[in-house]
Amino acid sequence: MAPFEALYGRPCRTPICWVEVGDTVLPRPDVVKHFAEVLPSIKERLKAAQSRQNTYDDQHRRNVEFHVEDRVLLKVSPMCGVIRFGKKIAKLSPRHIGYFQIIERVGDLAYRLDLPQHLSNVHNVFYVTMLREYQPDNSHVIDYSTIELAANVTYDEAPVRILGKEVRKLRTKKIPMVKIQ
Repeated sequence: MAPFEALYGRPCRTPICWVEVGDTVLPRPDVVKHFAEVLPSIKERLKAAQSRQNTYDDQHRRNVEFHVEDRVLLKVSPMCGVIRFGKKIAKLSPRHIGYFQIIERVGDLAYRLDLPQHLSNVHNVFYVTMLREYQPDNSHVIDYSTIELAANVTYDEAPVRILGKEVRKLRTKKIPMVKIQ
């Protein structure tokens, strides 16, 4: 008995025999011969399409491997409360904080980081996509002590002060614009 038939209690409908369950009509020999001739070319085209899609997908992948005691930056996600025109305004928000030292490798693609005490509410094991190799340069390191991270590595942005106000005039509308730090 086939696995499909054992699972569903009826035979599987294949392209060769595409009839309703219970019918006993056998396909004509010319239909079976046609499917037998076409099937190898269909398989070849499917393999070619899968290979093409794999090459497209592999372009976005990077093989990253870290070692114990390497220093890495941690990716964070800003949760901005201001939504204008259906998009979050978080263009200039920090994307990576740190640098943190790797304590150990957990599995093939996860690493345990040495986080400071004020980030104790964040789990210290991160997937490799959340980490970026640290290039020693003090100009791009964000002071993470001012950012309060949630357990899911997100933070809320709060305005510091209003820098300026103006009203943009369109053809039929006036839109108040506020520049916030």
